[in-house]
Amino acid sequence: MQPVQTFNVSPRLPEILEPLRELAHNLWWTWEPDARRLFRHLDTELWDRTNHNPIRMLQLSRQARLLELAADDDYIREMQAVYQKFNTYMGRTDTYGKLRVTAPRVAYFSAEFGFHESVPNYSGGLGILSGDHCKSASDLDLDFCAVTLLYRHGYFKQQINKDGWQEAVSLNQNFNHLPLRETKVGDQPLQVYVSILGRSVSAKVWELQIGRIKLYLLDSDVQQNSPEDRLITQQLYGGDLEMRIRQEIVLGIGGVRTLDALGIHPEVYHMNEGHSAFLALERIRQYVQDKGLEYYTALQVVASSNVFTTHTPVPAGNDAFPREMMVRHFSRYAEDFRITFDDFFRLGQPMVNAADTFSMTVLALRVSRHANGVSQLHREVSRGLWQDVWAGVPIQEVPITSITNGVHTKTWTAPEFHRIYAKYLGSDWEEHLTDPEYWRRVIDIPDDVLWETHHLLKARLIEFIRDRLRRQRIRIGESPQQLRKINSVLNPEVLTIGFARRFATYKRGTLLFSQKERLLRLVQNTERPVQFIFAGKSHPKDEPGKRFIQEVYNKSREPELEHAVVFVEDYDTYIGRRLYQGVDLWLNNPLRPLEASGTSGMKLPPNGGLNLSVLDGWWCEGYNGKNGWAIGSEISDGTPEFQNEVDAESLFNVLENQIIPLYYAKPDGRIPIAWIQLMRESMRSVTPVFNTHRMVKEYTERLYEPAAARFKALSANNCQAAVDLAKWKHSTRVDWPHIRIDSVETSQAGRASMFVGDKLEIIARVFLGPVKPTHVRVQAYVGESDDTSIRNPFTVDLLDVERAGTDGIYRFSGMIPASESGSYGFNVRVIPTHPHLIQDHELRLITWAQ
Repeated sequence: MQPVQTFNVSPRLPEILEPLRELAHNLWWTWEPDARRLFRHLDTELWDRTNHNPIRMLQLSRQARLLELAADDDYIREMQAVYQKFNTYMGRTDTYGKLRVTAPRVAYFSAEFGFHESVPNYSGGLGILSGDHCKSASDLDLDFCAVTLLYRHGYFKQQINKDGWQEAVSLNQNFNHLPLRETKVGDQPLQVYVSILGRSVSAKVWELQIGRIKLYLLDSDVQQNSPEDRLITQQLYGGDLEMRIRQEIVLGIGGVRTLDALGIHPEVYHMNEGHSAFLALERIRQYVQDKGLEYYTALQVVASSNVFTTHTPVPAGNDAFPREMMVRHFSRYAEDFRITFDDFFRLGQPMVNAADTFSMTVLALRVSRHANGVSQLHREVSRGLWQDVWAGVPIQEVPITSITNGVHTKTWTAPEFHRIYAKYLGSDWEEHLTDPEYWRRVIDIPDDVLWETHHLLKARLIEFIRDRLRRQRIRIGESPQQLRKINSVLNPEVLTIGFARRFATYKRGTLLFSQKERLLRLVQNTERPVQFIFAGKSHPKDEPGKRFIQEVYNKSREPELEHAVVFVEDYDTYIGRRLYQGVDLWLNNPLRPLEASGTSGMKLPPNGGLNLSVLDGWWCEGYNGKNGWAIGSEISDGTPEFQNEVDAESLFNVLENQIIPLYYAKPDGRIPIAWIQLMRESMRSVTPVFNTHRMVKEYTERLYEPAAARFKALSANNCQAAVDLAKWKHSTRVDWPHIRIDSVETSQAGRASMFVGDKLEIIARVFLGPVKPTHVRVQAYVGESDDTSIRNPFTVDLLDVERAGTDGIYRFSGMIPASESGSYGFNVRVIPTHPHLIQDHELRLITWAQ
């Protein structure tokens, strides 16, 4: 018989230790080394057994142990110092957010958040980025909250069986063991409701405190729901398309209703990937139903305050739902909007080449006026991928910008390096995380200090890896002889290379094994050997990815490789921290340009590690030729087989001819001086740039603040500006076909060339018909030319305007400066403009000279 309710009986905490409970319920401790040490001292065995979960530790601790600690003056002093540090952190008034008066109220939506291994509500990079984003939002003290789902089974626990095959084990979490609290309105627990196929589905709301900010988590596993609906929040990325759409309804629509119920009224809604894009539909519905706006007017208001970040550089990685599924779930929304379902469905479709599916990425792009990729290269890839959403707009003007990802430096940096930075950079080093000039001080860290600290962390990593291997091999029933071999696996004196990430096939986890003879020569070299540590999970339904894991694991068990190649099961943030802090070199070899950003390699430099990576994602910006190594050239075409061949050859060449000789070059027989110089350069060049403090500041200044300003303008005076903008857009679309460019003349008539420093005057006669000249921009579209196309274009507005008759013809003129020599060409175009337009191409209307 199942219990109707569960509860926990915990030992009573002595009053003097009460601060521990408050600290345990705030994930600030996850990035504060002194706080982590405080909990570890509580009970080292329990710390490891509970997966570093202080809430569970306090529940399981013996009363005698708590009384013992309450009488331990040293422990009490340590606790009080940490608690004072926490209170100082929470009470500061000189933070970035406090001092920046224009910083708006932001709600950040993501399907997963990864803060720490003790809160397994994440699968991989997207969740880790979301967690790091929140930590920096807290450190910077933004007016910020976040929304997600709470998954009963999390993602999954990975076990590798005797055959090397990944097995997914459900977590079945008890939420009372997590640092969660029920969200309450008054004294009542908050529940919100969404409609799914005509049923009212309830979601209980929990909250997680991350420093100064809160994450709200929606949980459908409540008694009043049907067994079918209780499954909605069972597993992250589990189930079929039907389950996925239900999860995204709860996340997007339920998330907006959660904030409404709490009286939280964000000025900016940030969608981290398209999973939460239904939030825009709910917001539009509220403006139509509750405020009486027309649908198209409501869309202007909502889109002005939405920010969308896309992470996926391949179409197949973006959620899309078939039309019949959308009809079943959203026909009511079309009715509420008072539009046809065809018009509603077009929100999820590009302008051309549309399949009969509703794309969540296209929806997010259409209902956001602020969109970004997560690296500069990814911006270009995304513009090409989603160009059809802005059909006819030149690809370089597709309104997707880029803000390159970062990592939360304190979370991923070893405590030993915290102490080094405090000693040699300054005790205020945390206040200078984004100051490149400050980080030049790493030159003051002595060689022996850097190397000995790094060597200590590597030795600790290898002991940890051996322990994990021992546990796994005992579980699968290996012989005592095989278990004894573990003691000789890996060597802290050997160059150690790490590769850990989601095992999607495009990340090419098996590339290293494509030239096995060369690999054997590397690992069996007695003078300059190399060793490799692999880890990573594949989605339970990704059979090719699981076969990659199996291949790597089975290779690692071959007699000639088993001492120097290992695969560690159940990759999570704990294994990640050990690897980032302990390996010498991080290997990253995705198929270019499929890595949108990648963040794992950013976690190495603060710990003295180096990167060896394909020039993809963030490494295109991070690599400077002196802080690591690049694999291959910047190939953007060619078959995958060709890229594999080229990159494998480059990988081994760089290892054999550059990396290995440099690592083992120790003039004094002890310290690799040249290698340490690269360690310093990696710290100096990467750490102050590729961190989430810089990233969140960029979001704030480049996207959040402009979005909030536009939202305020459009929503003021009962949204009058949005009403006017919607009417203007409608009339402009009706009148635009009248516009034509009758003629284009230049001051260079009859001359084929001009000199640098000259100016070319362009005069265009344009018929506008009923369109006002103040509502158009006439532009020269200029660039390098070979008579067939214009490359690297830029635009020059023709600002001098005069009427050229009484029949709607106007004369527009302007100057193009000849600043560099070369062959150039130009065209002239007309685009619409309005004071409340946010994007130049919101209307997707362009008229070109013929």
